[in-house]
Amino acid sequence: MKGFYSRLVMACAILFSILLTGLGIVLGQFFPLFADDIELTVRVKYWIFLITILIIAFLLSMIIAAKMMRQYAKPVDEITKKAIQIAKGDYFTRIQTEDPEYDSELANAINTIAVSLQEMSTHQTTEQERLKTLIESMGSGLLTFGRQGFVNLANGVFEKTFGFSKDELVGKTVKEIGLPADIAHLIEEVFMTEKVHEKQVRIQSDSGYSIYMNVYGAPVIGIHGNWLGIIVVMHDITKLIRLEEVRKDFVANVSHELRTPVTSIKGFSETLLDGAMDDPEILKEFLQIIQKESERLHVLIKDLLVLSGAEREGFSLQIAPVHIKPMIDEALKIVLGKLKRKEMKAVVHGSDDIVIQGDESRLMQVMVNLLTNAISYSRELTTITITIEQVDTSVLISIKDQGIGIKQSELPRLFERFYRVDRARSRDSGGTGLGLAIVKHLVEAHHGTVEVESTIGVGSEFRIQLPLQQPH
Repeated sequence: MKGFYSRLVMACAILFSILLTGLGIVLGQFFPLFADDIELTVRVKYWIFLITILIIAFLLSMIIAAKMMRQYAKPVDEITKKAIQIAKGDYFTRIQTEDPEYDSELANAINTIAVSLQEMSTHQTTEQERLKTLIESMGSGLLTFGRQGFVNLANGVFEKTFGFSKDELVGKTVKEIGLPADIAHLIEEVFMTEKVHEKQVRIQSDSGYSIYMNVYGAPVIGIHGNWLGIIVVMHDITKLIRLEEVRKDFVANVSHELRTPVTSIKGFSETLLDGAMDDPEILKEFLQIIQKESERLHVLIKDLLVLSGAEREGFSLQIAPVHIKPMIDEALKIVLGKLKRKEMKAVVHGSDDIVIQGDESRLMQVMVNLLTNAISYSRELTTITITIEQVDTSVLISIKDQGIGIKQSELPRLFERFYRVDRARSRDSGGTGLGLAIVKHLVEAHHGTVEVESTIGVGSEFRIQLPLQQPH
């Protein structure tokens, strides 16, 4: 496309050509007025002279006009080029107004527009980056549809949850994507009714686990009230559902554990009141049963309080130096009666000099619970082996029994509250089903770990690893 200056020069050339040609024609008409007998050769010379003069006049006029127009038209051409660059998206280009030729209102206006567009572009880019970061970093899956029903946006959480990529989603309808039926139905409901819909759905994952999601769908309305499409947000509530199930199970287990001794105490006390206390032997037997069930209630409530305290936020330990070997010896004294009843013995291997930073009373409780568990599930006349070993900056304590062993399928749930491998044996031994759960929480409170290995018919080994120094 020709510039403004070129077009002006061309227009002037055409205009001067027309004017000078007309002038030549007019002047030529005056020849007969001077003399009719002028020779032809003189006339020809005159015409040549006239045409030469007109051409010279044309050229001089064009040179003068070109110089004059250059002063005003050339800056317009330069400004036009810059304006075209700005129109193409180059908002960083500027017209150099230091030169007096370019220091005009038009140039300043174009520069002002460029600055405004640059600021708007930068702001828009920043907002887009913020929105993209927000969408990608949010913990919920996000899917948006345009007014025609095609997907135009999906975030990384949605892709990871359902195993899709953006290429597989963008430009497709909900039916083409192949979402779970409940989610697809909710999306269709939002499209049809143009109203907010919310629903909890259960999805079966490829690994066989159930995933629970809260799906929220809503129409997207523009600032002028026009319908733009819909947005669907899917939040994984699997942990909340499982926590609720754990809470329900916990309440049910506590109710069951409390009901059994309370029912026994109530039944035997009513029997005594109905006249059985008159028989000294029955009275003694029933009182022993009531005392045993009361003790069971006491142990259960004590364990519940310990466990709730360990799980409570802000639970703290009384940190002090703990000599591991003497602490284990004290724990063995507590369970000595149980060892003697089953004619068992306990052997401790390890140095007397190992000292760690911890809460001695809590660690004592851990050892008592593990030893009690080992005694309860061991055969008579067997041995419990306790090994103490320092490994780098931690101490490893192993409690190995010669008991009945635990199935591999039972091991993952062994530290759950109220979980028992053998319910009958546990009840007979006075166990509450909370001992190992307490062990796990107290060990973790010391920034340690607890794990177990077991073989059916051979026995089980519990290993506790505790740091020598507690982190600040």
